[in-house]
Amino acid sequence: MDRGSGSGDGWVRCALGHKHWGIYGAAGLLVRHRDPSDGSEWVLLQHRAGWSHHGGTWGVPGGARNLGETARDAALREAAEESDLDLDPLRAADTYVDDHGGWSYTTVVLRSPEAPPVGVRGAESTELRWVRADRLHDLELHPGFAGTWPRVRELGA
Repeated sequence: MDRGSGSGDGWVRCALGHKHWGIYGAAGLLVRHRDPSDGSEWVLLQHRAGWSHHGGTWGVPGGARNLGETARDAALREAAEESDLDLDPLRAADTYVDDHGGWSYTTVVLRSPEAPPVGVRGAESTELRWVRADRLHDLELHPGFAGTWPRVRELGA
């Protein structure tokens, strides 16, 4: 890993002894939509490519933060690298930081006025899909997302 380049790509161990991707931490984008016709809550999830860390699980688009990059900027950059999601209509809602001591993952929560189809960009995803929030338990979730979802689900609601 080259800490001098500014790239956050690389593995680190946190104070809890867990192995994490992102020398400077990581961030992801949780996009939420409330259907005005029935009030149901939807979230945009990424089905992670099999070769990736916790491949085959569902989570939010995200990845390593670069040196000096804010969590919001990293989450938006990663979402743009991994999907063709139109970021312009999204509105800020909240953030949640999962701090492991020396490493953290920030979930940036944004609201979307619609739930349009979102295509895959790059090789880190096999699919992006809007999922009803009350049906997330039907999917095999990324362990980090599954662990924080009980706290994150109230943000930006």
